[in-house]
Amino acid sequence: MKRTPIKEIFNSSETFLNKSVLVKGWVKSLRKSKAFSFVVLNDGSCFKDLQIIVDDTAPNYEEISSSIAGTCMSIEGLIVESGGKQPIEMQGKIPSVIGKVSEDYPLQKKKTSLEFLRDIAHVRARTNTLSAVFRVRHHLAQATHKFFSDQGFYYIHTPLITASDAEGAGELFRVSTLSDENPPKNDAGKVDYSKDYFATETFLACTGQLEAESLALAMGSVYTFGPTFRSENSHTARHLSEFWMIEPEVAFADLDDVADLGARYIQYMIKYAFEHCSDELAFFEKMYKKDLTETLKLVSENDFKKITYSEAIDILLNSKKKFEFKVEWGVDLQTEHERFLSEEHFKGPVIVTDYPKEIKAFYMKLNPDGKTVRAMDILVPGVGEIIGGSQREDDYETLRQKIKACGLEESDYDWYLDLRRFGGAPHSGFGLGFERAIMYITGMSNIRDVIAFPRFPGNAKF
Repeated sequence: MKRTPIKEIFNSSETFLNKSVLVKGWVKSLRKSKAFSFVVLNDGSCFKDLQIIVDDTAPNYEEISSSIAGTCMSIEGLIVESGGKQPIEMQGKIPSVIGKVSEDYPLQKKKTSLEFLRDIAHVRARTNTLSAVFRVRHHLAQATHKFFSDQGFYYIHTPLITASDAEGAGELFRVSTLSDENPPKNDAGKVDYSKDYFATETFLACTGQLEAESLALAMGSVYTFGPTFRSENSHTARHLSEFWMIEPEVAFADLDDVADLGARYIQYMIKYAFEHCSDELAFFEKMYKKDLTETLKLVSENDFKKITYSEAIDILLNSKKKFEFKVEWGVDLQTEHERFLSEEHFKGPVIVTDYPKEIKAFYMKLNPDGKTVRAMDILVPGVGEIIGGSQREDDYETLRQKIKACGLEESDYDWYLDLRRFGGAPHSGFGLGFERAIMYITGMSNIRDVIAFPRFPGNAKF
């Protein structure tokens, strides 16, 4: 008999009622009585567990009834109506053990901290919390592809190895095959990267934006969705060294166009999650964030307010609220500032535009005032910034001067400058950190708990 996923049984319970099926999964709990045992099985296909009653006439009953949580089992039986909380259960007829569990199995019935689970990431997906997170992650990835495809975007793949620092922040991981102990040196006594594998100094990419711009200026609307890397030595609950980014890039679009695109994308993901992950979101609301539904609907069902950075600074200064980080024109907005704007002042999602040029990347379009750039951040209650984007500088000479002012090598960006000489056009885009979006939609408070194997300073386990 072919295995039937538990999700399929619950989704079509009337079809399976009084029929024999074969299920395979891992024991969540097992309660033994004299004549029968209750086996709670989950196969990862859905949040729900299947309760299975196995009586002492079943083959291998002693082995089955003495099994512990984590045991992998195969059970063939009859689906029947249940008198319990769930509408159906199984009468197990032919049970067998596929994989036994040793006594030191780390996932016991008692409550386990998320911090401890990070140390056993190879099995933590068997918990209710992490399996729910990873199912939501799957559906949000599907929502991303569907949203952009339906909008006429092309999905592109940009390189993970690069010779340029797209953000100009220097937080890059070097890629090299040169000897650690005795690398070749040039006449200046510095490492001679011309002898390296790529014949130049190379890094893991922190963004695919620059390459995406080149394709947008040929294909109109494109988006990337892939891993990115930052060597930022941050230990906060919002930072990872390896994470996934969604970056749409749109030709002939200005800042207002991509701000609207970003708002619609966020609302689409929230609605998609409610439609496809209702059990998981109900669990997160019960266990982690009591007002999750209210918070998400506040964003999915309301218009996004739009203010300039200068207006945001005025609001913060006039609030008389005591912030940990100083508020004055020219400083970057901190999470506490962003959350005040979205949660307390506007009580909803906010788009902040036109930031000081000194705190933004070199590629952002300079405003006529010479002090600000066409940048925007989308802020949501409970998180603060969830999307950052800009209209890209399309003037060749202005961009060249900005590259120079940032202390970057113009030769590293000659191809990027060419895009302004070879039929350039206004274009804009944004970036969304996928893990931060998952945190927001699930209510999870630590970014290390929304990716299967987190990479952060001091940790590259598994």
